[in-house]
Amino acid sequence: MKTPASLLPDLRTLRSRLKLALANGEAPARAVKVLARELPRFMSTFPNEIVTCQLPNGRRRRLFIKYAGNQTHACFGHRGDVAYEVQVYQRLLRPMPDFRPRFLGTHTDPQTGDTWLILEYVEGSMRVSDLSFRRSTRQPRALAETACWLGRFHARQEARVTEPALSFLKRYEAEYYRAWARRMFEFSRPLRKDFPWLARLQRSGDRWFAPLLDSPPTVVHGEFYAKTVLVRRGRLFMVDWESAAIGAGEIDLAALTEGKHWRGHIAHKCEQQYQRPLARRPTSRFPADTRRRSDLPSLSLAGRAARLDHTPKISLALRPSLCDGE
Repeated sequence: MKTPASLLPDLRTLRSRLKLALANGEAPARAVKVLARELPRFMSTFPNEIVTCQLPNGRRRRLFIKYAGNQTHACFGHRGDVAYEVQVYQRLLRPMPDFRPRFLGTHTDPQTGDTWLILEYVEGSMRVSDLSFRRSTRQPRALAETACWLGRFHARQEARVTEPALSFLKRYEAEYYRAWARRMFEFSRPLRKDFPWLARLQRSGDRWFAPLLDSPPTVVHGEFYAKTVLVRRGRLFMVDWESAAIGAGEIDLAALTEGKHWRGHIAHKCEQQYQRPLARRPTSRFPADTRRRSDLPSLSLAGRAARLDHTPKISLALRPSLCDGE
């Protein structure tokens, strides 16, 4: 589904706000000329569009603009809004010189509080989840390269989690996991007959997520599925940072390899690539019982899927070893 036109600004508003947003805090000299507007293939959580414009210096540029548009999708506090994502780009991602897509500007209406996020548009890119040409080789390779990038990102961000600049980020603490577990157990009741280990897991209390709290905290994307990674000519572009938080990095790795098509050797390859940048860290993220540890983030993702407006989803590949030892 594409963004309805009713959720997009009119042309006059678009011109005036782009002029202010792209001035980067300086007094805008001339107006930005809008040459074309088009809708991306997918709407995503918030309204968005692709705008081709001519800047005051005469340069043409294509922009991806995400609008708050009075939309909200907090998901029990897990997700942020467009204003939150703007902070992620300004405080976390923009200081990374090699990060793409580039953050170009933002605008917040002083009366309504409506916030716009403006990024470079990644022309000719494709979501890793949508790769089809030579899929059997290209997709696993792209997933492995993404996992390696993720390992480097988590390794770098471990040292930043206590910085004042990142104090706005949500944190995955004990109550966060507890709350999602409560919802998962509530909405998975119809599945108890087929998966009796769910009842044993519930009786285990907080033990199932304790290792995630022991893992060295880092900055996580929060919903790092293959559909949030774009690829163009071998280069990766990470998008949709509205759920960024501080927590266990394995959460992102589990999201990346989520799905029945990417299990087995592909998931194992991603785990190997992810661990490489972390191997030199003083504390390893992967203890001897790696298989047991790697189940924990998957279970957390399954818990997040149990929402009031969704049919319960439980990963059939989750191993009941998580609740062994009662």
